[in-house]
Amino acid sequence: MHKHHSALGLATALRPAQPVTLLRPHAARRAARFFVEKFPGTAMYAVKANPSPDLLTILWESGVTHFDVASIAEVRLVARTVPDATLCFMHPVKAEEAIAEAYFTHGVRTFSLDTVEELEKIVRATKAATDLTLCVRLRVSSDHSKLSLASKFGVEARDAAPVLMAARQAADALGICFHVGSQAMTPAAYTQAMEQVRAAIVEAAVTVDVVDVGGGFPSSYPGMEPPPLDAYFAAIHEAFESLPISYSAELWCEPGRALCAEYASLLVRVEKRRGEELYINDGAYGALFDAAHVGWRFPTELVRTDPSDAKDMAFSFYGPTCDDMDHMAGPFMLPADIGAGDFIEIGMLGAYGCAMRTGFNGFTAGESVIVDDEPMTSLYRDDAAETVSSNVITL
Repeated sequence: MHKHHSALGLATALRPAQPVTLLRPHAARRAARFFVEKFPGTAMYAVKANPSPDLLTILWESGVTHFDVASIAEVRLVARTVPDATLCFMHPVKAEEAIAEAYFTHGVRTFSLDTVEELEKIVRATKAATDLTLCVRLRVSSDHSKLSLASKFGVEARDAAPVLMAARQAADALGICFHVGSQAMTPAAYTQAMEQVRAAIVEAAVTVDVVDVGGGFPSSYPGMEPPPLDAYFAAIHEAFESLPISYSAELWCEPGRALCAEYASLLVRVEKRRGEELYINDGAYGALFDAAHVGWRFPTELVRTDPSDAKDMAFSFYGPTCDDMDHMAGPFMLPADIGAGDFIEIGMLGAYGCAMRTGFNGFTAGESVIVDDEPMTSLYRDDAAETVSSNVITL
């Protein structure tokens, strides 16, 4: 894989006609070390956020030993990439064949569920194994998060007692897990969810060995600047310590976005300008799925050798396909004199950008290049509180 110092160096040297993914391994290592060293429990990476084998290896080498897998394909991927990792199958609805392969072939011992029917499926598929860690998923509020995960999975705390009691009988270790939604903007999301955990434990009167607070840990985007992650960890730890659980109970979390968002950005070329609309060579069916379909705003910078004196203005993007849905409304702030042939770096695309890419209309991923400069924004650097002061990258 090629290496350049920065997006500007790459654009100047190569003038690439295809989008280029810029990878920052040092940013992923820094994020991993932060969670490993500061989270008061076990941090397991949510593979769905970015399943790149290179990234999985980086996280493993940086101390992440547990991986949250959501499909048998992810189980197989992590098992062959980091064979010594601990895999936790945290999707609450799984095919019986997937459970059996995960258990007997890949050594998976941790499974989540939210119904007695799923519990029975796990027991059948594992032939009534006696070494299971079973995590019952509660439904909690996503009110404090930018993307809800409160509808599809989870049993209400008031209805959880039968599931918890049945799982306690089948499990070697019983856990409770939840997910507050993606991009939780306040630690209160977790402390309020922990109150639901408390209510479920009290109602079921079971001994709980694991509390898994799931994902939702935020990254920084335009208009979404969260508090420091230390504040989340402190609030979670305090709530965990007050729960009526086993004295040796473990605390887990499942960061996805927070571990990989800063790992990658995208260098795109402007092919056409139409007023406040820029036609670029990647889009909704590429790495910008979230920008198109959920209105996510990513940081953007004009990559140009000569500085621009023009004021910033709001632009929207059209991607390269023939589909009207290939549209990213933004707004994306860029200098007013931007035009065809200019390059733009779009930041914080390590999470979900690469994972959601398709080959629709023949527009596929371009080259990936390692760069050693800093991501546009970071929650992990000492100067993380500083904001980007300019939307132009120049020499």
